[in-house]
Amino acid sequence: MPEEPDPLRHTLPRRLKTVGVVALCVAIGIAVIGVVSRVSADQQVKGWTDAAAIPTVSVINLKGAAREQGLVLPADVQALNTAPIYARVSGYLKRWYVDIGAPVKAGQVLAEIDTPDLDQQLAQGKADLGTAVANEHLSKTTAVRWAGLLAQDAVSQQDADTKNGDLAAKAAMTAASRANVARLEALESFKRVTAPFDGVVTTRATDIGDLITAGTPTATPLFTVADESRLRIYVRVPQSYSADIKPGMTATFSVPEHPGQTFVANLAASAEAITPLSGTLLVQLQIDNSDRALKPGDYARVRFSLPPQSGAIQVPATALMFRDTGMSVAVIGSNGRVAMKTITVGRDLGPTVQVASGLTPADRVIDNPPDSLRAGDQVRIANPRVASGSGGHATR
Repeated sequence: MPEEPDPLRHTLPRRLKTVGVVALCVAIGIAVIGVVSRVSADQQVKGWTDAAAIPTVSVINLKGAAREQGLVLPADVQALNTAPIYARVSGYLKRWYVDIGAPVKAGQVLAEIDTPDLDQQLAQGKADLGTAVANEHLSKTTAVRWAGLLAQDAVSQQDADTKNGDLAAKAAMTAASRANVARLEALESFKRVTAPFDGVVTTRATDIGDLITAGTPTATPLFTVADESRLRIYVRVPQSYSADIKPGMTATFSVPEHPGQTFVANLAASAEAITPLSGTLLVQLQIDNSDRALKPGDYARVRFSLPPQSGAIQVPATALMFRDTGMSVAVIGSNGRVAMKTITVGRDLGPTVQVASGLTPADRVIDNPPDSLRAGDQVRIANPRVASGSGGHATR
């Protein structure tokens, strides 16, 4: 007897079961793809982070470094001759004839001083000289008379000697009075203040009616005269460069008032001794200034072209690293990783330094190394460049 269907029992359709299985597989596939993509993304991020952690550095090729050296130092420009003109006599300024910037000739009168006290001293000296001359004349006449009387045995030899001695004393007094008058006349000549040489008046520190006091510690020069036709340039060269300063060499210099223009000066002399306080050699250059293009008192920057030194290694100052062991540079080792080398700086040329020891021309020096760089670190090398030693400057 066939079984009767149960009206309360629900049977799923066969197609619906298939759809459910497919949906479940799709969900599982999506989950798997998500996990795989996330793992792949994490690996990519890790790889990118590791790659970004490796710094990219620039390497300097020391073998191609230039050897020319340039030394730039500050300098003072001074006139060939400079004379502060002080008053030699006291009085009041009567008048002045030249002002600052005026060209003057040797012996030209710059000013006149009114000296009433000195005038009276000269008048008194001349009167004293007249008295001394009169006394000498009277003493001479007396001595001649007594000499005649002595020849007649009318007076004693002692009396004649006394008259001759008085004549000698009166002659000495006359000479003293004449010397005093000459001294006062010489002082009178200083009433006219004159220029000692051809030049230009650079200062004037007096005016009509000013009280002039000569010979006091607080005295100030009335004028200053400078010979600007030729100038001296004084430079202090560091001791480490003193051996390269040779007689006859030339140097170029520039001044702020002539931007872009250079002047050539000749080495005239050097102190031939190192100043203990500064450790420098004083050098004097000279230049013709007949066109008055330069002015005394200028600040100048002098550049010496120094001869190259055999075996010298120069590196940019940007490659230096200050570490606990001293001055160091980072180099690329044979294993392609960073190695630190302690160096000794021979000369500081400003943009570059000359290495005395610690480096060889075969070393590959890292320029601008990051502060976090340590020995053994792996780095990525950018395009290498050649170290430039030309045009290096040293400022002090």
